[in-house]
Amino acid sequence: MTAEGRAEGGTACADPGQDVGVFEQVSAVADAVLYEGYLLYPYRRSSAKNRVRWQFGVLFPRDWVESDGPVVPGVSGSADSWYQQTECLLRLRQPGAAVRVRLRCLQMQRKQVEETGRDGEHRPVESLRTDDGTTHLTFDEAVPREFDAVVPLDELLRGEHTTSVTAPAGVEVEPLPGHAGRVVRRREEVRASLTVVAERLAPYLYRLRVRTTNTGPAPDPRTPRDEALRRALIATHTLIGGDGVEFVSPTDPPPDLRAHASACRNEFTFPVLGGDPDEVGRVLLSAPIILPDHPQVAPESPGDLHDAAEIDEILTLRTMLLTDEEKREARATDPRAAAILDRVDTMPQEVFERLHGAVRSLTPSTHATPVAPAAPVTLATPPAERPAWWQEGADDGLSPSTDTVLVDGVPLGAGSRARLRPRGRGADAQDMFLAGRTAEVAAVFHDVDGSVHLAVTVDDDPAAELHTWYGRFLYFRPDELEPLEPAPSETPRSGGR
Repeated sequence: MTAEGRAEGGTACADPGQDVGVFEQVSAVADAVLYEGYLLYPYRRSSAKNRVRWQFGVLFPRDWVESDGPVVPGVSGSADSWYQQTECLLRLRQPGAAVRVRLRCLQMQRKQVEETGRDGEHRPVESLRTDDGTTHLTFDEAVPREFDAVVPLDELLRGEHTTSVTAPAGVEVEPLPGHAGRVVRRREEVRASLTVVAERLAPYLYRLRVRTTNTGPAPDPRTPRDEALRRALIATHTLIGGDGVEFVSPTDPPPDLRAHASACRNEFTFPVLGGDPDEVGRVLLSAPIILPDHPQVAPESPGDLHDAAEIDEILTLRTMLLTDEEKREARATDPRAAAILDRVDTMPQEVFERLHGAVRSLTPSTHATPVAPAAPVTLATPPAERPAWWQEGADDGLSPSTDTVLVDGVPLGAGSRARLRPRGRGADAQDMFLAGRTAEVAAVFHDVDGSVHLAVTVDDDPAAELHTWYGRFLYFRPDELEPLEPAPSETPRSGGR
C-alpha cells in the first residue's frame, strides 16, 4: 500500500522501506492469520467450503456495510464492518520513544479465464483446457498488502496521526499457450485511513489507539457481498511495535494495570503480545482471530496449509489422498493451492515424520501430586498405590459419577452446584464468557497425567438437558469452581427470638 497526503496533528512519518525488524519475529504468525481460510482443503473451487470465503477482518465501505443498519461495535473478527480498532497499554522505557504500526490485509483480485473465439475475440468462460492438458479456472485470488507508519510518541500525545492508504487498481493479462485464450486479473482500488493516537494515563504509562477505516466509495447497496469484496480490506490486522516502549499484555495484565487494561476498547480484533515468551512486550499482534499471548508457528510445520485450526499431519495425509483429478482441479483453482500440493507431493519422509508429534516439556507426572492445594482428590484407591496410566488396572476404582473433589472443604461431585471462576492465565477464551455463571457438576474425570476436571452444565443453558443426554459437557479444573454449598462443618445456626 502507498501513502497519500500528510498526517494530521504532526509531521508525516511513514516510511514503508524503513527497517522494522521488531515485526519479523511474528511475521510467520501474521501470515497464517492473513491466509486463514483463504482456500481450504480439498483446495478445489468446486468444494462447498470454498464457495463462501473471506470471513475474518473484512472492512467494507461504510455506506455499503450499514445499508441495513448500523454496525454494532464488538470484538467479533468474523463480523463485517467498516473499521477495526485496537487499544492497548504501553510503558515508556526511554525518552524519544516512537511507535511503529504495520497495517496488513489482502486485496481481492478477480482471475477471469477468457477463451479466444474464431473471430479472434475473447469471451469469459468458467474453465478452459489448453492443448498441453492444463486446466485454467476462473476464481477470486488475493494480493497481500502492507503499510508501515512510524510516529514519535510525543506527537501522538498532541493529537491524532492519520495517514491515507491506497491499494491501487490494476489489470494483468497472461496469454495461454496455443492462442487458446488468456487469463485476465483485475483489481479495484481500495482506500483506507490509518489513525494512531496516544493518551497519558500515569507517569510512564500510556493508552494507544490504532484505528483502520475503509474510506473507499461504496458500491450500490444492492451489490452482492461477493462483488462488494472487491473494494474491501480482507483479513485486516495490525502489528504494533516501537522504540523505547514496552507493551502490556491485554489478556493477562499485571494486577495494578487490570483496571486500565479492562478500559481498553477493542472492536473487531483481539490484540495479544507477540514474540518470544521470555522477552518483554516488544510487539503486539492485533488480529481478527483469537490467539494467546506469544503465538508461535510450530517449528515442525513445513508450510502454511491455510487452516490454522487443523493438525498438519492430518491435513497433509488428507491432501496426499486426493485423486489425480482432484489435484488437477486444485492446481487450476489457485497458485497457492498448487504450491501446497507440490510441497505435500515432494515432502521428504523425515519431514513428514516430524509432523507426528513433539514433546514441548518433560514435566513429571504422578498421581501422588495433588491438582491444587485447595482441591485434593478423594479416590477409592490411594494415589500412591495406583499403577501408572498405561498399566492394566490403572483406572480400577475410578467412577466419574461418584468420585468427588474437595474444593474449599466442600466435596464436589455429580449433582453438586458451583459458580464458574475461570482462571485468568491460560483459560480458554470461551470459558471467560461463562465467568460468574452457575452450573451443576455432572461427573469427575481423571486425566492420564494425574490432573482432574469436572464436567458441568450451565444452569441457564436451554439445551442443558440435551447436552446431558448425549454427554456433551463443559470442563473446568477444581480451582475454577466456587462451591455454592457450605462445607459440611459449616452447619447454619438455627434462628430464635
